[in-house]
Amino acid sequence: MAPLAPLRGFPVSRIKNDTFLTALLREPTPYTPIWLMRQAGRYLPEYRETRQRAGSFLALCKNPSLACEVTLQPLARFDLDAAILFSDILTVPDAMGLGLYFAEGEGPKFERPLREERDIRNLAAPDPHAGLRYVMDAVAEIRRALDGSVPLIGFSGSPWTLACYMVEGGSSSDYRTVKALAYTRPDLMHHILDVTTRAVTDYLNAQIEAGAQAVMVFDSWGGTLSEAAYHEFSLAYLQRIAAGLTREREGRRVPSIVFTKGGGLWLEAIAASGFDAVGLDWTLDIGRARARVGERVALQGNLDPAVLCASPQAVAAEARRVLEAFGPHPGHVFNLGHGISQYTPPENVAALVEAVHRYAHTP
Repeated sequence: MAPLAPLRGFPVSRIKNDTFLTALLREPTPYTPIWLMRQAGRYLPEYRETRQRAGSFLALCKNPSLACEVTLQPLARFDLDAAILFSDILTVPDAMGLGLYFAEGEGPKFERPLREERDIRNLAAPDPHAGLRYVMDAVAEIRRALDGSVPLIGFSGSPWTLACYMVEGGSSSDYRTVKALAYTRPDLMHHILDVTTRAVTDYLNAQIEAGAQAVMVFDSWGGTLSEAAYHEFSLAYLQRIAAGLTREREGRRVPSIVFTKGGGLWLEAIAASGFDAVGLDWTLDIGRARARVGERVALQGNLDPAVLCASPQAVAAEARRVLEAFGPHPGHVFNLGHGISQYTPPENVAALVEAVHRYAHTP
């Protein structure tokens, strides 16, 4: 299938609110922009209704019109400064032929996990304009629907995180299968990561071509590795992705974000990996993190998602704590330290967004 036709020119002036993109480039903004990881999700009743209408989570991901609908739902409720494509990180290994499905109450699973050497050797990076065309169609549809109101974020899982699911066959509590492969047959592990790195790079660049104005790599399980293993099996491949990303589109920079959950010990190395911004989980003090990385990158984060299950007053107080810790410097995108909980009251998200914006306007 042919690549998507190039977008018509979309001048910078037509992005009504570009504070998110500006902050990622460490330039001054009139206030601290905010968006939330997993901001379109089960905590919203309208999302639950759309998902039920779709029939399944995977059917929702693969329907561009419905993916657009749920992407826009949180923006209709909250004054957020960016939209993020509604999809799933496991669409890439699904397009590789591993057979993604979601078991009720068990999460994602693969029909054909990578266990045999011949299967690993036969692994190939998919054409994102073929097996993942539905994602590109969703990106393009969302861009049209946003009409320049806020930027759109595209995303992917990191090679290591995707490999965890691809080898384990689903979620894991200890990652023993994938780690055993890495330690006993590092050649096979590196083959998986090499192919997946090419797939992720192509996938993100295709999203940029389709209209994504920033991209993010979720290294959700990088923090499960030892220091040496993290550098070998995760960070080295993140660096390759950063080096291969399209850096300019539609006449402006396309910023990139990397997020390693549990990666605080390696913050300086992550900041030097080539991405424009580093996402932080809630275990780090964002002020001390900024002191460690200096002016090298923007920082994104890092409120504990559980705070959103407290009172609106507690939400506002903890948001202020994060903002004060970062200080009066450019280069901060407010976010959670991980994805929003399905148990979050929507009114607490409204309180958070209002608190972040209000604080930013306080003299």
